[in-house]
Amino acid sequence: MNLHALLEARVAAGRPVRAGLIGAGKFGSMFLSQVPSTPGLVVSVIADLSPERARSACRTVGWEEERIAATAFVEDGRALAARDDVEVVIDATGSPAAGVAHALAAIDSGKHVVMVNVEADALAGPALARRARSAGLVYSMAYGDQPALVSEMVDWARAAGFRVQAAGKGTKYLPAYHKVTPDGVWAHYGLSAEQANAAGMNSRMFNSFLDGTKSAIEMAAIANACDLGVPEDGLSFPPCGVDDLAHVLRPRAMGGQVEGEGMVEVVSSLERDGRPVFRDLRWGVYVVFEAPNDYAAACFRQYGLPTDSSGRYAAMYKPFHLIGLELGISVLSAALRGEPTGHSRFFRGDVVAVAKRALKPGETLDGEGGYTVWGKLVPAARSVTMKALPIGLAHGVAVVRPVAEGAILTRDDVAPLPAGDAIALRGETEAMAG
Repeated sequence: MNLHALLEARVAAGRPVRAGLIGAGKFGSMFLSQVPSTPGLVVSVIADLSPERARSACRTVGWEEERIAATAFVEDGRALAARDDVEVVIDATGSPAAGVAHALAAIDSGKHVVMVNVEADALAGPALARRARSAGLVYSMAYGDQPALVSEMVDWARAAGFRVQAAGKGTKYLPAYHKVTPDGVWAHYGLSAEQANAAGMNSRMFNSFLDGTKSAIEMAAIANACDLGVPEDGLSFPPCGVDDLAHVLRPRAMGGQVEGEGMVEVVSSLERDGRPVFRDLRWGVYVVFEAPNDYAAACFRQYGLPTDSSGRYAAMYKPFHLIGLELGISVLSAALRGEPTGHSRFFRGDVVAVAKRALKPGETLDGEGGYTVWGKLVPAARSVTMKALPIGLAHGVAVVRPVAEGAILTRDDVAPLPAGDAIALRGETEAMAG
C-alpha cells in the first residue's frame, strides 16, 4: 500500500515514471484523464492509427495544450516501444495480433508491459509473461479491469490461508445472447442504433460483451493467472446476487452450481426468464473461499461474514470496477515495485470459436463480437487436443468445410492460418497446456 510514497520518491529524485500508451480509445482515454492528477506519472508518447484522434482524446479528457504539446504522437506501436523516453508500454488496442506484436517489441526493448488487451492475453499471455520474466521484466494485467481485480482477490484469500473455491465476475446474460449479432445488439442495451452511433459506441465491441465472448476471455485470463480450473463445457452463468454467492458457487457435490473446486465462473444479473436478480453483481467481481477449520468458520459467523448454510463457504466481492481510471496502479506497480497486478503463469483456460449459425465453405469468419462466431471458455488441454480454433485467430480466415451451428471450430475447418508473431506465441502457449 505504498505506491504513492514510492512515486513521491521518484518525483523528489526528478525521475518521473514515463509510460507509452498504444491505443487512445475508451480505456486509454480513461487512463489519460487521470495522468494530470498523478504527479510523477508522465505519458511521454501515444501511439494510435490516427494521431489526430489521439490528440482529440487528450483534449476531451481535459489535458491542457501545454501537456499535449509536450507529448509525442505516433502511428506505430512498435516504434513507441523502442523509444528511450518510455519505461512502461501499455497496449490498449483490443487486437490480439497487435497486442502480441507490441508486447514482443516492448520486451525486446527492455520495457515493462501492461496488457489492457485481454484478447491478446487470452491468446498468448502465458508465453508473453514467460518471455518477460526471462528478460527480468514485468508483464502485467491491467488494474481496473476484472482479471486483475479478481487476481488480487484470489491472492488475498490464499495469502490469508483460505482455499479459493470460485472466482469471477458478474454480467448480464441469457442463453439466447450467444446468437446475437451487431445488427441486434443495441435493443439489449436499451438504445437505438442512432443513439449508439451518436455516442460513438462500437457495435462489435458491445456485442462481444453480450454474446459471452468477453466473459470467456476474461475468465481465461483469470484461470491462467490464478491456476484455477475451467468448466469442461464452458461457463454456465448461474443467476446470482451478492447475498447468495457462497451458496450458489459451492461445488455441486456440496449443493452448489460449480462443476468442481477452485474454478472460474460468471454470475448473471438476470434470471433465466429475464427478471432482474436481487442485488446483482453485474459490474463487479467476487471470490468465494472456504474456511480451513471449524475455528475460522466460527469467526466468519462472529464477524458477520455472509456464508452458505454450512458456514464454511464465504464470499467477498467488489460491486464496481473503474476500468481505465485505475490503470495507473498497474503502471506504477511495474515501474516502482517490479511487480505485475496479475499475470498469466499457466495455460488452464482457452477461448475457442463457436459457430453462431451454420457456416458454409467459402465464408469468412469475422471474429469477436461479429456475425459468425462467439467465444466459449474450455479447458486448455481440451482445446489443444481437439485443435480448436482460438477466438483470437478467428478473424479474416476462410471456412473450408461445413460447420454446424453451435459447433466448436477446429483448425481443420478453416484455411491455413498465416504465419506471424501471434501464431508463434500461440504455439508456445499451447505447449504449456496441462
